[in-house]
Amino acid sequence: MTEAPVGTPDAPRNEVVLCGRVAAPAEERELPSGDCLMTARVIVDRDTAALSRSSQRVDTIDCVAWLARVQRTMRNWQAGDKVQVEGAIRRRFFRAESGAVSRVEVEVKRAKRIRP
Repeated sequence: MTEAPVGTPDAPRNEVVLCGRVAAPAEERELPSGDCLMTARVIVDRDTAALSRSSQRVDTIDCVAWLARVQRTMRNWQAGDKVQVEGAIRRRFFRAESGAVSRVEVEVKRAKRIRP
């Protein structure tokens, strides 16, 4: 199979931009491997068209930052802050006490607080 050139409509893409509010202060965690990550939940209000199909008014999306510069930005987030997050959807697998677990989240490449 031949892949389409990057930038064309047929090229594989995994790009996410979220604009919403932070659910709780971001949390820093150190994994057993020694890697550090920063996690936050972003609450995004659904648009009017989506509200006509569902009674759910918001989507709450887990976001994770592996890059130190993004972690520094997220470290200052507080509940209710309006933010913009750019990244890609990832499915991550890891072991927990209950066994193998997977999680779908946004891997954050860029993040910023939006000033009111």
